[in-house]
Amino acid sequence: MSSEATRQVPMMPLSKLVDHYRALAGEFGRPVPLSAFQLGPAETERLFSGYDEDYHISRFFHFSETGGTLFSINGFPATHVSLDPEIESIL
Repeated sequence: MSSEATRQVPMMPLSKLVDHYRALAGEFGRPVPLSAFQLGPAETERLFSGYDEDYHISRFFHFSETGGTLFSINGFPATHVSLDPEIESIL
């Protein structure tokens, strides 16, 4: 797949990502392994890096490196993500 084609792949909508996170975490603020989203490595990195690039969204995302499958989110290593409950204000 060309780089142009990969840019055209639809990103998971934020509301769906938040719903998926809540199903995995049980509640906001709990770290969830990025691998638990069951996306391929490149898709995981592209999805979370895309949201991390948007200031209005990224302020609700908290990435950590606490063991497990390592991903590169905008060039920074991360294994887990947690979301603040205030993210619902932008959905």
